[in-house]
Amino acid sequence: MIALWYALFALFSTAVNIAFQYISFLVYEGFLSLYVAMFIGTVAGLVLKYILDKKYIFFHKPKSKKDDGKKFFLYSLMGVFTTLIFWGFEIGFDAMFESQNAKYIGAVVGLSIGYVVKYFLDKKFVFKD
Repeated sequence: MIALWYALFALFSTAVNIAFQYISFLVYEGFLSLYVAMFIGTVAGLVLKYILDKKYIFFHKPKSKKDDGKKFFLYSLMGVFTTLIFWGFEIGFDAMFESQNAKYIGAVVGLSIGYVVKYFLDKKFVFKD
């Protein structure tokens, strides 16, 4: 059942990420706009996914705000590697295909792979207690 919830949260976080990227492109389409949008989407998806994973996947109850901050830092650190996967796919699809939607397809592929890897990293290093 955890795998199903994790997959649903990953889908929801992916949708939030893509939505924030889309909004970013509506606001700004200038120099490095893809990277600005990817950053904004990543932050939005990261915060949402942390809250959902912490509470419903790993059932972690922070002992204090400091503990919660430490967990979020570790969670984010584990996300650096998986973010590189996600960004690599998004940038790659954007460069290889001339469709406006290619970057979003690449983002979904990269996020899907990244979330699977991230679950195991989080289980082993972040929420191990």
